Amino acid sequence: MKNKFGFILIKPQLGENIGACARSMKNFGFNTLNIVEPKINFPNHKAKATSVGAYDIINKAKVFNSVEDAVSKYNLIVSLTARKRDINKKHISIQDFQKIIKKKGNINVGLMFGPEASGLSNKDLSYANYILQIPTSPKFKSLNLSLSMTIICYEIFKVLNEKKI
Repeated sequence: MKNKFGFILIKPQLGENIGACARSMKNFGFNTLNIVEPKINFPNHKAKATSVGAYDIINKAKVFNSVEDAVSKYNLIVSLTARKRDINKKHISIQDFQKIIKKKGNINVGLMFGPEASGLSNKDLSYANYILQIPTSPKFKSLNLSLSMTIICYEIFKVLNEKKI
């Protein structure tokens, strides 16, 4: 079931963040990494070094030229953002996200993360079924890309392993 989840990085700027994302994915048993228009040459030494053993994820990551192509194989897209947006998309909580995962067990779910400096654009968000904001202090909402991915990987891992933990 873990292979039903794919992680989509939109225009990542740092190889180190891509590597740390791959490491988080591997920590929780995920392996599908999609990258749209990386701002650096990818794969690169920094991504591999920071992945600390998740070379397989780095090596098989797919690079896309457009968000449309990256999201095309997913039945459900959840976009992560630090800011509330006034667009016609349903904003969900972590608890809502967990319920969706439980209810829709056999579909391909894409999780979209934006560039480090700016986050997802409204156009990027237009491809999403849901928008998820990780709860943080209202005084400082910005999370590092790889930290956001670690939290989401962990939340999915908990749901998929409820009876085992």
